[in-house]
Amino acid sequence: MIEPESARLDLAARSCNMPSSQNFQSKRDGIVELAKSVQTLSESDRRSVAGWAADCADRVLWLFEAENPHDDRPRAAIARTRAFARGQANTAEEIRRRFGGGNATHGISPAAAAAAKAAGQASAICHMGAHALGAAGYAVKAASLAASDQAEAAENEIRWQLQHMTSDVRSALRSFPPVGENRSGPLGPGLLASGQIGMIIRQLQTRIAENQAH
Repeated sequence: MIEPESARLDLAARSCNMPSSQNFQSKRDGIVELAKSVQTLSESDRRSVAGWAADCADRVLWLFEAENPHDDRPRAAIARTRAFARGQANTAEEIRRRFGGGNATHGISPAAAAAAKAAGQASAICHMGAHALGAAGYAVKAASLAASDQAEAAENEIRWQLQHMTSDVRSALRSFPPVGENRSGPLGPGLLASGQIGMIIRQLQTRIAENQAH
């Protein structure tokens, strides 16, 4: 039995922590796009923030690969994110191939799991731009969990992220609502708004708004 289109979209939405099918639209050529949301961004802005998020995730990838060197899914996810950023992959293709990171996090340290999740968030930017902050947040979490001085490591990672974003990336990230307030995407109440990740993203958003790295 073939699943209705709405059921498939709802499944995709749940896997991405996204709204359900009522916020999707299906095009005649088979490309599925998220309906307008303040967390989506234009395609050009999604490509811009994807490159930055891939760099954030790549910085902590070694934490995952040191414990699970034979699992190349996070690395492949980052590579696809970079291809999307360069315009070498379309949105529908990347949505179909999106790596969530969950299956790669069993039996490894919290730092390695956070690194895998950073890659998963980056690969979801093709779907919705707000995942860029998820990728950055998990990268900061991974770096801090792997360090003896967690506060210093987190600060160093946030500073690097702020210093390595272009004006276009900064402008796009500024357009997002504060984490935990808007339900139309991944920054709504839920995973990215809770615990350490929520605190990191709130700090990132505050410093992006203030245009400061220190």
